[in-house]
Amino acid sequence: MDGTVRTRFAPSPTGFMHIGNLRTGLYAYLFARHNGGRFILRIEDTDRERMVEGAEDMVYRTLATAGMDYDEGPDKGGEYGPYVQSERAGIYREYAEKLVELGGAYYCFCTKERLESLHGENGTHTYDRHCRDLSREEVRARLAAGEPYVIRQKVPDGVVSSYRDMVFGEISVASEDIEDGVLLKSDGMPTYNFANVVDDHLMGITHVIRGTEYLSSTPKYNLIYDAFGWERPQYMHLPPIMKDASRKLSKRYGDANFEDFVSKGYLPEAVVNYVALLGWCPKNNAEKMTMKEMIEQFDVDGISVSSSIFDEAKMRWLNGEYLKAMSEEEFFSVSAPWIAKADPDGRFDQREISRLMQTRADVLGDIPEKIAFLNEFGRYDLGMYEHKKMKMDVEVAKRAVKVAISAVEGLDVWTEDSIRTAVCLAAEKEGMKSGQVMFGMRVALTGQPSTPGGAMEMAVVLGKDESLRRLRFSDALLRE
Repeated sequence: MDGTVRTRFAPSPTGFMHIGNLRTGLYAYLFARHNGGRFILRIEDTDRERMVEGAEDMVYRTLATAGMDYDEGPDKGGEYGPYVQSERAGIYREYAEKLVELGGAYYCFCTKERLESLHGENGTHTYDRHCRDLSREEVRARLAAGEPYVIRQKVPDGVVSSYRDMVFGEISVASEDIEDGVLLKSDGMPTYNFANVVDDHLMGITHVIRGTEYLSSTPKYNLIYDAFGWERPQYMHLPPIMKDASRKLSKRYGDANFEDFVSKGYLPEAVVNYVALLGWCPKNNAEKMTMKEMIEQFDVDGISVSSSIFDEAKMRWLNGEYLKAMSEEEFFSVSAPWIAKADPDGRFDQREISRLMQTRADVLGDIPEKIAFLNEFGRYDLGMYEHKKMKMDVEVAKRAVKVAISAVEGLDVWTEDSIRTAVCLAAEKEGMKSGQVMFGMRVALTGQPSTPGGAMEMAVVLGKDESLRRLRFSDALLRE
């Protein structure tokens, strides 16, 4: 290797892309790009029982949607492939057998029944090293006889395995606290621990970035590096993302799925921006950042050792900031499919609706509900006309709607300004406050207690014919 920083993202295709997993990949990506390095995608699919159909495609889709381009991977190739662990079984066997020769591992022929009989503290099954000192002759004979076996790590006695984590500092674990774990299973597939060490070494990974659940097991991995005589990578362990003060976000319970947020109408770039801030603070304390800005700002000093709480309300706010910062054309492009959900036939002015919604929706998925009145108009609760501050009730509303009809039915130009001018003049003529007429008009047009705009804006969206139809319907409803 030439000293280039190389990081990797190694998800398991066992379901959706959890926010915590996405953050791990994002930090690996930002660190590599910040340091002019390379970002590698590797699929860790050795746990065949937990594989979920379509999950591998979801990984590629998520990274593309999130804007995290990788330099090497299963679908891109590279000089250190293959990049799917199930395609590297021969490599793991070769290195497991080599580690046995080097004295860092050994063959274990213990049966499942024997292993289950080993009860350690808290009911755990701690291996008692029964096969650790078998003679070479006995091992050869049992292999020749076809006995099932695994290959276990041979943890040295009386040593302390230490390393310096880039976030948490010095970490040490005594060897007596490390079990002789399985490296190669009886089906020939590696365990997570072994496959990662072999792959990270062979792929030249210089910095391993992962969750704190691996903080105390990393000394075990380092003993494998040492037994091979390989250089250890540097480690950056990330504290968990919490659902609340006491519970972690959990993939198992369906928490915080990246694609679900996108399907709800969050912008991918806003989700990625928010995820970046779950455990990292840039030196300039910025909150809204492009990917380019995050790459420029990213540094390990800004990573917290404390866990972060996932706050969807904060992410909604940030998403709203992204929407407000768009040009009208950009917002129309992203909002049009959501507007169409409420107006599938395109009966109304969708660009006008888009203009109204840009500052009134924090998430695109809010739009259909906010404009449901476009296609859902009929009998409604007349109690919506009650408004003490404006001195409105049903009797006043009857007058207000009559005034509104008389004001607009003869208009040739249908704009907010022309409608407002006509309504204000008509209200003054009838001795009413223009605010009362506009309030009554808005309810009469929509049949809703709240709308994304005032009476003038709603009238423009609906158009003259539909506006008059609704006003006359409401007039009749008020007089029943």
